[in-house]
Amino acid sequence: MGFQTIKASQGTSSVQSGVSYEENVKSQNAIPAVPAVSGRIEETVISVGNQHRYGQLFIDNLKARKTVFIDQKSWDLPHTEGMEFDQYDTPQSRSVVIHEYGRVLAGVRLLPTTARCGCYSYMLRDAQLGMLPDIPDYVLYEKAPVMPHVWEATRLFVNQNEPADRRLVIQTKLIKAMARAATEQGATHVIGIVPAVFQRWMNRLGLSALPMGPKLNISGDNTQAAVMHVAGQVG
Repeated sequence: MGFQTIKASQGTSSVQSGVSYEENVKSQNAIPAVPAVSGRIEETVISVGNQHRYGQLFIDNLKARKTVFIDQKSWDLPHTEGMEFDQYDTPQSRSVVIHEYGRVLAGVRLLPTTARCGCYSYMLRDAQLGMLPDIPDYVLYEKAPVMPHVWEATRLFVNQNEPADRRLVIQTKLIKAMARAATEQGATHVIGIVPAVFQRWMNRLGLSALPMGPKLNISGDNTQAAVMHVAGQVG
């Protein structure tokens, strides 16, 4: 799929957020037992502009990222005070966080392909330009898009400690929340480096995605760049 054929979505709306994260944290000790899968799993979209509304959730998401990407995967990434971050965590980015009773279950970061921060733009484009040594410059079949209706997803994770039945529920909620958050920012497509089996689980979720790069082993993971069509895909 050539990006020159992608048409921008008409109109945008602001990201809507659910019940206050801090209210969830305060009520943890009073919450009765819930079924293993159907607990109160919520989604919140955090930005620099609204993080004050969610307090600890912003910090806990960065701590969960450190647990997954540094402690478990042994990636060489910046971190401080138990939090992982990099040059793409800017006021231009959004973090979609899936949480339950004050505990982060999953997350993903969104960044517009028009983003700029010093010499950096977004991960796939910077890799193609040879700026990221851990990602080969041939990660994409074609030139990385720079379009307001194309956003990039990075730092996607699901808590590895969740049982299989819950992981499917959490993963489904994360991908659909990501698509919804991107659409609300005016995106029609989301690109990113995903597990090489992405088409299988995209089909299972009823969403469409296509490969946009070769299959690669990056930092021990079998991956592939892909583009996901999000406009009109989720309610």
